[in-house]
Amino acid sequence: MDFSNIKTYPIEKRGNKAETKDFSKIGDIENLIPNILAGENFKKMVEAVAEAAANNRTVIVMIGGHVIKCGLSPLLIDLMKRKAITHIAMNGAASIHDFEIAFQGATSEDVQKGLKDGSFGMVEETGKYMNEAINEAYKTGKGQGFAFGRKIVESNYKNKSQSILAFAYENKIPATVHVAIGTDIIHQHPTCSGAATGETTYNDFKLLAESVSKLEGGAVLNFGSAVILPEVFLKTLTIARNLGNNVKHFTAVNFDMFSQYRPDVNVVKRPTAEGGKGYSFIGQHELLIPLFYQMLTRRLK
Repeated sequence: MDFSNIKTYPIEKRGNKAETKDFSKIGDIENLIPNILAGENFKKMVEAVAEAAANNRTVIVMIGGHVIKCGLSPLLIDLMKRKAITHIAMNGAASIHDFEIAFQGATSEDVQKGLKDGSFGMVEETGKYMNEAINEAYKTGKGQGFAFGRKIVESNYKNKSQSILAFAYENKIPATVHVAIGTDIIHQHPTCSGAATGETTYNDFKLLAESVSKLEGGAVLNFGSAVILPEVFLKTLTIARNLGNNVKHFTAVNFDMFSQYRPDVNVVKRPTAEGGKGYSFIGQHELLIPLFYQMLTRRLK
């Protein structure tokens, strides 16, 4: 083929996707992140969450257990102090890690080692005290988030200042725990009541639905729950809309270590199809969440 007749045109007439004005700039963390691709989206996401908080809108944060195991509880507690989180929701694993951190300042056992002899998940105190809290909440019509928070606050545990649930309880911030029977180590214990576990997590489901009904103009962020919380959130959203609440325009965010179907579809995409904006960011929680915290707190009064 003869290339001699190929037509070219001046570069000044071409559009460009990358320009130096958007490059990283030496300075503080804000300028280090380029205004390109995920960097631009991250900044837009933080701005949206900050705006929701500034306008006293609902900001729901949903977390999986790994978030606590990565040592990020202090950041979430501080955001609650700053009123940048108005509802904290977690799966059963997160509640267990939160409780054990409060109880002894450590959590996360060696599963492979314990599985060999059947000792995995069988520590006495975690099962006993958490199931006691659930069984008591069952009698009084409370949820698990309230129950665990109260249990920790009323205890003499040395590390309760590190507990998300305890802080939420003390400051009357809605905190909910969403479990599936059989997924958590405390379900293995003889102190576990299926009726109490089911009823109390159902109470928390209704409490989360109430917060979701007020999500218009707010934000929901999922940090590391791959299945339970994306599914629970989707159901609470349809309940809120079914009951006539206008919940269409909000920011939906997913942080996870891998791209997964349910968080991407049930948190980011489907809920914002009628309005709002969805964002998804992939990376380790111990890196992304501190970055989010740093950039968000710069914008909060």
